[in-house]
Amino acid sequence: MRDFVAGNIGEIAALATAFCWTLTSMVFEWAGKKVGSLSVNLIRLIMAFLMLGLYTLITQGHFLPSGVGSHGWIWLSISGLIGFVIGDLLLFQAYVVVGARISMLIMSLSPPLTALFGWLIIGEKLSLANSIGMMITIWGIALVVLAKPKIGKKISFHYPVKGILLAMGGAAGQGLGLVLSKFGMKGLDPFMSTQIRAISAIIGFSLLFTITKNWNKIFSAFKNKQAMIGISIGAFFGPFLGVSLSLLAIQHTSTGIVSTLNSLTPVLIIPFAIFWFKEKITLKEFVGAVIAVLGVIIFFIY
Repeated sequence: MRDFVAGNIGEIAALATAFCWTLTSMVFEWAGKKVGSLSVNLIRLIMAFLMLGLYTLITQGHFLPSGVGSHGWIWLSISGLIGFVIGDLLLFQAYVVVGARISMLIMSLSPPLTALFGWLIIGEKLSLANSIGMMITIWGIALVVLAKPKIGKKISFHYPVKGILLAMGGAAGQGLGLVLSKFGMKGLDPFMSTQIRAISAIIGFSLLFTITKNWNKIFSAFKNKQAMIGISIGAFFGPFLGVSLSLLAIQHTSTGIVSTLNSLTPVLIIPFAIFWFKEKITLKEFVGAVIAVLGVIIFFIY
């Protein structure tokens, strides 16, 4: 058993990440509807920064990142701005507009986009199967979000177009952020690497709050005890544990395999959506989610 775990640590970490994303997406949707997605983003990053600092203090003897060269700081910081600030800002707003389940389904586009960015930036290979897998994934997503066209319209959607576009932007941001993380971290500790990404994201969101003069929303959010409990849970399983596990995974296997296992979230989230948010899942939506995940699997296995 120990040998199995040691030999498949990357895949196990990636699968654990998928469970983390499932839980955090539901919690952050709930909290975002109470205090706003912008407040949730900054507060969960501050919490995650403290958790990561305490973890590295206990395990390595330092609260802040130590022994990181300029290469790591630069690329992990850029990764944090793209993945945590731009990508998650769009994704969290998508949670509010179309819900976590649909948002995470559209996030199935992240693995193909991750592979594309991986090919462009760090030279990871693409094959003919990649194109086939991507088309199947898009088909599965389209099956869920597209509706029968109304009279006078060429295309109609079951869900708001704004939310769909926000989730697509989130997928692109997370995909590019993951690739830049792998390029920047090299042999660095995953938890310390995540802390660097969190630091740059906190700075980015702080500037955004200052420019938009929205700091009052943060203070109001701190007064909402229910939302703060939700954000705390999400911060632990999201930017602390989930992101660190994803970075651990890409250290031991390819970004493609990591993204493939992470893409199980759209299926894993369905039972939570039914029992937590009391959503009614149609057969077409379930089939579409399965097809989207199968497309991602084909994208990387064949």
